[in-house]
Amino acid sequence: MSSSSSRRSQSRAGAVIDGEPDLVSDPNLPPTALTPEQHAKESRWTVPKIVLWVAIALLGAVAWTMLAIVRGETVNAIWFVFAAVCTYLIGYRFYSKVIERYITRPNDRRATPAEVKQDGKDYVPTDRRVLYGHHFAAIAGAGPLVGPVLAAQMGYLPGTIWIIVGVVLAGAVQDYTVLFFSMRRGGRTIGQMARQELGRIGGTAAIIAALLIMIIIVAILALVVVNALGESPWGVFSVAMTIPIALFMGVYLRFLRPGKVTEVSIIGFVLLMAAIIGGGWVAGTEWGAAMFHLDREVIAWGIIAYGFIAAILPVWLLLAPRDYLSTFMKIGVIVMLAGAIVIVRPEITVPAVTVFGENGMGPVFSGPLFPFLFVTIACGALSGFHALISSGTTPKLIEKERQTRFIGYGGMLMESFVAIMALVAAISIDQGIYFAMNSPAALTGGTAEGAVAFVNSLGLTGVNLTPDMLTGTAADVGEPSIVSRTGGAPTLALGLAHIMQQALGGQALMAFWYHFAIMFEALFILTAVDAGTRVARFMLQDTIGAWFPKFRDVSWRPGVWICTAIMVAGWGYILILGVTDPLGGINTFFPLFGIANQLLAAIALAVVMAIVAKRGKNYLRWLWIVAAPLAFTAVITITASMYKIFSPVPAIGYWANNFKYQEALASGDTSLGDTAVVEAVIRNTAVQGTLSIIFVVLAIIVMIVAVIVTIKAIRNGGGENTEDAPVASNRYAPAGFIPTRAERELEKEWEPIVDEERRSTAHH
Repeated sequence: MSSSSSRRSQSRAGAVIDGEPDLVSDPNLPPTALTPEQHAKESRWTVPKIVLWVAIALLGAVAWTMLAIVRGETVNAIWFVFAAVCTYLIGYRFYSKVIERYITRPNDRRATPAEVKQDGKDYVPTDRRVLYGHHFAAIAGAGPLVGPVLAAQMGYLPGTIWIIVGVVLAGAVQDYTVLFFSMRRGGRTIGQMARQELGRIGGTAAIIAALLIMIIIVAILALVVVNALGESPWGVFSVAMTIPIALFMGVYLRFLRPGKVTEVSIIGFVLLMAAIIGGGWVAGTEWGAAMFHLDREVIAWGIIAYGFIAAILPVWLLLAPRDYLSTFMKIGVIVMLAGAIVIVRPEITVPAVTVFGENGMGPVFSGPLFPFLFVTIACGALSGFHALISSGTTPKLIEKERQTRFIGYGGMLMESFVAIMALVAAISIDQGIYFAMNSPAALTGGTAEGAVAFVNSLGLTGVNLTPDMLTGTAADVGEPSIVSRTGGAPTLALGLAHIMQQALGGQALMAFWYHFAIMFEALFILTAVDAGTRVARFMLQDTIGAWFPKFRDVSWRPGVWICTAIMVAGWGYILILGVTDPLGGINTFFPLFGIANQLLAAIALAVVMAIVAKRGKNYLRWLWIVAAPLAFTAVITITASMYKIFSPVPAIGYWANNFKYQEALASGDTSLGDTAVVEAVIRNTAVQGTLSIIFVVLAIIVMIVAVIVTIKAIRNGGGENTEDAPVASNRYAPAGFIPTRAERELEKEWEPIVDEERRSTAHH
């Protein structure tokens, strides 16, 4: 895996074959890719393979039948696991292969930006396993945890279908194609690609929309962390300790033991467990309780400071090792939870579609099932935020082109599995406790008695909540209260603890599992906060660079600091608004997050559609793979935006709520709260309503321009090729997590060169 300039200079491009240049690498090196014959041999069907895939298909069919058709008064949670895993396996093995073969068409003989532009900071060829961890951690923020938990008020079936089917046909398609096309363009952001592919009008609208939407997304991600850690000394200590652990791992992997991924993973896991166990001990001491029992506003300011520092540090020091560490934990916890579900087999009593799914007036969030289910469950099925990561940090770290399928499509499938596990955890707990935890304090009064009165007034079948149920559950998990712990994270933690204690440890370990889950979720989200801030900084630097070219130099530290500070100030302002929101920040801001997130997905898919159309006639028959999810996303996001802007129902429409509180303020009516509360609601709904209008207008402009560009490219038989000039690769790495037999044989030829490069990196 040599990337020296001397070797690169010996590479040359020969004739063009099937649209790809015949690249010739350094003749002194082993082959940099498998031959087409080797690929064909390894993908050949055999009887055992056929039997295996038939079995997977049959198991998946049975699971879906049990969930969607046979369902009775209860449904066993085990069918969620089987339906998800079987669908993911089929989608990855077959659908993503179609995309790879007919749309992306990777060429491992071609060097990636990480190899061509290697600078030790942003462009760094990274082991695919570590990069998978970094990418997954960066994309898997609050969305797959919060969205499914909130959407559980509508029942389990609509969310399950959208999470599993949506990711195969939409979310993973977006992540994979954006990652690949960004990599082919030097790691350009989605905004930069939009400007190149769609021209000045479409590109400008896309850039402005991406920057504003990123501010909302990162703010809501941070808000979930604040709500999870607020007044929880155990959680604050454990999460704070992950920062020095990640820094240690970065130094260890970079200088002390380069390449020892397994070794540093074990060390990190042990330290992480020590942080969780130590958090329980610290929280039980007088000094620990005083030091780490922090108000939500204090935690919010701490996260703002963390976001700035993390985004300006070198990617190898904190971002990559922290993401790998958190991914190691995340995937391990989700797999462990899935295993516990198979062992415990909890019975789900939540209806397939609840009364709130039918009338759209639930206490957790308001709005009809269509379109609000599809914007509430964002990241688990389709997320525009992922397009920013897939066109921000990850394409600058890819070693080989064929790895984009494993990292882009495969990473999104894993996030979808997280979302399904979050949904199962949320619906496995008592419905009364679920609504007590997720209804805002304005409805519950923030007390056990108030929550009981409110939840029982909903008239839900089989729900009879008592104060003892709430206080007893809070005591079991080692928290003073679980009432109005909105944001999804505490609910997921309770559900996970409820399932895990039945499989391992019993009631005595309930508090451990709860705080283990809180730390696991906070890790999830903080990695998205720092990665999102870094990507936003890249976009802003490029935008300002149109007027001041020096800003486009990502190694120019003043530009890095200024742009990072601007973006952190933007999402920090929204975060503080959410923390101080009288109506419950998550309950009012999350719909805006979901809509903005899906609008960004529509923008990303529109850009990809234009790129594919420009590639020529051979790609047009497969354009529907991108166009279909784009059309669906456009419909749900525009419809949801119209509801939030024009609905006369205050619980749904931002402006209707704004006018309601303005009238109360003008008339001196104090039934909605004192003057400070009323003014805060007026301010927040005005911000939300204004942003809703801006977001949907910009997204519509981008989509219209993209359709025009696509039609023009179809008529002309293609368009301008904006990819970077191809350079022959002088390094090798397998495409998937587990190398095939042919890949292992080629890896052995490269081992001496790999060892030499690692020693050189450690020396420098």
